[in-house]
Amino acid sequence: MLSEQVYARIRAAIMRGDYAPGDALKPQSLAQEQGVSLAVVREALVRVVGDGLADRLPNRGFAVPALSHRRWQEIAEARRTLEPVVLRLSVERGDVGWEADVRAAHHRLARTPAFAPGEGEYYSEAWSEAHRVFHRTLLAGCGNPVLLETFDRLWAASELARRWSAHHGPGRDHVAEHRRLEEAALARDADAAAGELTRHLTLTADGLTAGQASGKERRPRSGR
Repeated sequence: MLSEQVYARIRAAIMRGDYAPGDALKPQSLAQEQGVSLAVVREALVRVVGDGLADRLPNRGFAVPALSHRRWQEIAEARRTLEPVVLRLSVERGDVGWEADVRAAHHRLARTPAFAPGEGEYYSEAWSEAHRVFHRTLLAGCGNPVLLETFDRLWAASELARRWSAHHGPGRDHVAEHRRLEEAALARDADAAAGELTRHLTLTADGLTAGQASGKERRPRSGR
């Protein structure tokens, strides 16, 4: 479907950093670039807004979200509220297939380099995807598609912030954090798993907001 292709291209461009925070997403320009109708682009942009990767501004069209300490704090609060609860459900409801999926997702994440030659200081595309799959797999045992759809939206929004800000930095042992998450979940210790996830999300949020407050976050490239 044409609108699906345009949606995927716009979404990928935002996640790559082709647009800087606050940049306008102009339907007419995008329609010309993509060689499609204005209606197709608008449909795609509405979906991108639904993912939390763009804002719809009254009488001003669409734009990439601006860097905002408050915005990312709100996203972080939502994730810390939702995800430990969903993880508890996964620990309680997940079957043997879920356990196998968690092991496989963690193995992939642990074996994927976080930083790749040629991709600079930002997390590699391969690691970012392995990271998403691991976290979603942990929660998938809940068996509730509405909760998982909410996770997907929050993840996309926080991933955008992380990609704008994340870079090599001391004091964070992602490998150990993810290993403890896997171990607690597969031990069927809901309290420990929820606690580990809360700490993990808090460290991520603290790192992002500290980078924004200090003004040291890496600016994404902008081709627009």
